Amino acid sequence: MDKAWLQDRARQYWLLCRFDRPIGTLILLWPALWALWLAGDGRPDPLVLVVFCVGVISMRAAGCVINDYADRKIDPHVERTKLRPIAAGKVTAKEALVLFVVLCLLSFGLVLLLNLYTIMLSFVAAFLAASYPFMKRYTHLPQAYLGMAFGFAIPMAFAAQTNSIPVVAWVLYLAVMLWALVYDTMYAMVDKDDDLKIGVKSTAILFGDREREIMAILQLIILGLLVWVGQMRDLGGFYYAGLLGGAGLFVYQQKLIFHRVKADCFKAFLNSNWFGLTVFIGLLLDYL
Repeated sequence: MDKAWLQDRARQYWLLCRFDRPIGTLILLWPALWALWLAGDGRPDPLVLVVFCVGVISMRAAGCVINDYADRKIDPHVERTKLRPIAAGKVTAKEALVLFVVLCLLSFGLVLLLNLYTIMLSFVAAFLAASYPFMKRYTHLPQAYLGMAFGFAIPMAFAAQTNSIPVVAWVLYLAVMLWALVYDTMYAMVDKDDDLKIGVKSTAILFGDREREIMAILQLIILGLLVWVGQMRDLGGFYYAGLLGGAGLFVYQQKLIFHRVKADCFKAFLNSNWFGLTVFIGLLLDYL
C-alpha cells in the first residue's frame, strides 16, 4: 500500500475520533477523577485509575465515531460540521462502524481488568454512549441524555473502587448530568439556526429565549449538589474553595452567552473544562 494513502487514512481516523480536539475527553475525564478520588478517599487504586483514564479516551473516541455515523446525513448541512470526515466523504460509513467496534472492544478489554460489578455496569454505559447520537431525532432533551452517558463513569468508578454505589455517588452523578446538560446546551446554541432549518432537536431550541435563565438555575443546582457531596464526605476548605472558583467560572460563562454570539457560546462551552479542573484541584488538595 502507498505510504501517503496510509498516512491519510490514519489522519482521517484521527480526526473522526476527535483526537485533535481533547476538550471532549477532558470534560468526560474530570467527573471520573472526582468519583475515583471520592471513592478511594483520596487514594484511588492505581490499576483502576489507569483503566478509567485510558477508557475515557477510548470511549469518548467511540462516541465521536458513532455520533458522526448517526449524523452522516445531517452534518453536511451544518456549517460547523460539514468538513467532518464522514460528511466530507473522506471516511465511509462502513469504515466508521468498524472503527467504533474496535474502540468499544478496546474499552471492554480494559473493563475486564476490574470487578464483575463494574463489568456489568459497562454494558449500560456502552448502550448510553451508542444510543445518544440518535436522541436528537426524537426528543428535545438529547443534552440530558448526554449527561446520563457522560456521568455514568461515576457509579462505575465507585463500583470499581468499593464494589458498591453509595448515595453520594448518585448525588454526584446527578450533578454531572446537569453539568453536561448546561455545557452541551451552550454548544447547541452554536448550531441553533442550522438545527431549526433541518429539524434537529436540542435544549437550546426547547428553552427558547429563556435558555440563559434556565442554565443559571441549573448551575446553582449543580453547585448545591456538589456542596451536598462535600458535606456527606466531610470535605474541607480546599474543596469548597474549588467550588467557589467553579462558581466564578459559571458567572463568566453566563457573561459569554449573554448576547448569544455563536463564537462566545462556543467559548463558554470550552470554559467548562476549567470548571472540571478547578473542582478536581480543590478535591485533590483537600485530600492531600
